[in-house]
This record gives sequence, C-alpha cells and structure tokens, in this order.
Amino acid sequence: MADMPLTAPAVKPANPNFSSGPCAKRPGWTVDALANALVGRSHRAKPAKARIEKAIALTRELLDVPADYRIGIVPASDTGAVEMFLWSALGARGVDMLAWESFGEGWVTDVQKQLKLDDVRVLKAPYGELPDLTQVDFNRDVVFTWNGTTSGVRVPNADWIPADRQGLTICDATSAAFAQNLDFAKLDVVTFSWQKALGGEAAHGVLILSPRAVERLETYKPAWPLPKIFRMTKGGKLMEDIFQGATINTVSMICIEDAVDAMEWGKSLGGLKAMQARADANAKVLHDWVAKTAWVDNLAKVAEQRSNTSVCLVIADPEIKALSEDAQAAFAKAIVSRLDKAGAAYDIGGYRDAPTGLRIWAGSTVEADSLKTLTEWLDWAFAAEKAALKAAA
Repeated sequence: MADMPLTAPAVKPANPNFSSGPCAKRPGWTVDALANALVGRSHRAKPAKARIEKAIALTRELLDVPADYRIGIVPASDTGAVEMFLWSALGARGVDMLAWESFGEGWVTDVQKQLKLDDVRVLKAPYGELPDLTQVDFNRDVVFTWNGTTSGVRVPNADWIPADRQGLTICDATSAAFAQNLDFAKLDVVTFSWQKALGGEAAHGVLILSPRAVERLETYKPAWPLPKIFRMTKGGKLMEDIFQGATINTVSMICIEDAVDAMEWGKSLGGLKAMQARADANAKVLHDWVAKTAWVDNLAKVAEQRSNTSVCLVIADPEIKALSEDAQAAFAKAIVSRLDKAGAAYDIGGYRDAPTGLRIWAGSTVEADSLKTLTEWLDWAFAAEKAALKAAA
C-alpha cells in the first residue's frame, strides 16, 4: 500500500466515457455533426435513401467488404442482425455453436431453446478462454463471436476456418468491426452495430452476407414462421432492395447521419488500418499498465487472444481475492462508483454475467492520453477503497 496513491490525481481524463456500448464518440464530436440529418423526411425519399446508400458505401469502403457481398441496415442493433440470419437460415444442416461469453451464450439459447434445432453441438469455454477451435466441424454451420465483448477474448485470426468449408460461418463481429482484421473470405455472415467501434447511436444493426449466405436464404425455407422484420426473401429470391438502401422498417436519419460522420472520420485518419492502429495503441496502454500493476490482471489468459477494444480486467490483489464473492463484487462496484462520482470514468463495471471486475473500452474513438490518465485514477480508486475496507474492519 505504501506505493499506492491516496490523493486523487490532479488531472482527469479529457473524455471520461469508457463504456463498452454505446461507446465514446469520435474525438471532436459535437451535436453539430448531425446538423444536416434529414429529420422530418421520409427514409424512402430520394435524398434520405441516398444518405442510407452513403452509409452502406462507406461501410464497404472502410471494411474492405468484397464487391459481391451484400450490406444491409437492419432493425434491433447487432442482436437483430444476428437473429435475422439465425432464424432465416439455420436448420439446413447441423450447427456448431461457439460460446465463451455472454453474447455467444445468448445465441446458443436462441438455437437450442427457441429454434429447438436437433443437430446442435455447443463448444464452450469459461470466461477468459477460447474453446478448442480445432474441434469445430466446418461441414456444419458455425456460429461464433469474433470478439467477446463481455470477456475481452477474441479469436486471433481466421486461420482456423478452412476456405473449402461446406457450412456457413456466421460471425457476430460487433466489437471487432473497424478495430480488428475480419477476413471476409472466411466469413459468410458478419454482423455489427454502429454503437461499438464507431461510437455511433444504438437501435440499428448491419448485416453483411456472402454469396453463399444469399444462396442459403434463396434455397432453404425454415419450418417456422418468420416475422416481417426477419424476412429477407420473397418468392424464393433475396429482397435486394434491403441491401440497396430500402430498409425493412423506418430507420432513424439522425443515426444514419451519425454513422456517416463516424465513418468519414475513420477515412480522414487513413481508413481501417489507422483505426485498428489506434485501438491497438489504446489497448497497449492498458495492457502495459496491467503488466506492471500487482492489484489487477487481464481476464483473458492468452496475450494473443486479448481484445483491443473491450479490455476486461479482474482484481488480483490477494487480500481482495480472499474475500467472499459478494464482497469482491462490492469492492469492484465501489471502485467503479468512486470513479464515476469523481467524473474520472463512467460505465467501466464488468458485464453483469461476467466474473467480477472492470471493463474498459479502448476502441479508436478513445484517446490514448485519456487511458493513460485513467490508469492513475484506477490506482487511486483501488488504494482508496482498500484503505476504506481496512478502516472498516
């Protein structure tokens, strides 16, 4: 404790928003960025549709999506995008479900308990680890998250996915898109939402389909009924207009404008590689601090599998780990509350289903200097809470 600061740092992070979704806005963002949003206009009006098409075109450009892949803006954030495809296309063959955190577990629940498919294999790993990827059977459909937002564990690459697979790969990439290398040649379905690495607004999802995914939609009809917001085919053919700016339901033109603004900012940095480099540098600030700080550790056990966006941490101090689970959880919440009240960091508590700890967003919309300053406040908050705990004993 002698080396821990009991006096609060003099300087706060320039932006204390470290939420893992919705995430921090791009540097310099103000509401003026939305001044030209086509509010009060039909989303089907020509200028509005053109703006939606602009958002799709920027997505293709920034993510380097192949020309023959479709990109659509769909309802209900990343969750809606994933579920649209699961409910529309699964059941044609067996499916392998990969789960190592909360959202992967959610897709397992969809498939097993809601769709009630018979031929389902679940490959699970505890928080902090990946399943054994060598056990995945690519003759089957495969559903997985690229980056576990609630565990801070990501797949390091797509080398484990064969090019000659028979099944479809369905990838929830919501906290990976724009920050990590998505190998589209290995991915048939990719989903994400603007609220993550773009710092955009919530409610809308993005669904990207390969030609193989389109073929599945056009040749397979599930046994269950589909609600309107899930339907992507008509008369056995893909409804192409969904992927050409004609959204299934009413889209927010404010959200569209905000997404366009964020992607234009990404282009101004130098595009995808520049956005990835910022996220890598941000995560390095946190990982370097963890490496030299005894009281904290990464939840993700393997360095190559650690996220560069949703960095998840656990309290490693032996005295705190010796407490009951409830007491450990209360201690972590006290750190989060202390930083919130100080205006030094907002929304950094671990996810409700994850092990007790902290979760800090390090995507490209966050500034490295803010993260460096945050680490000083984290040390202070830990020291202050531990001192308070001892005083109360």
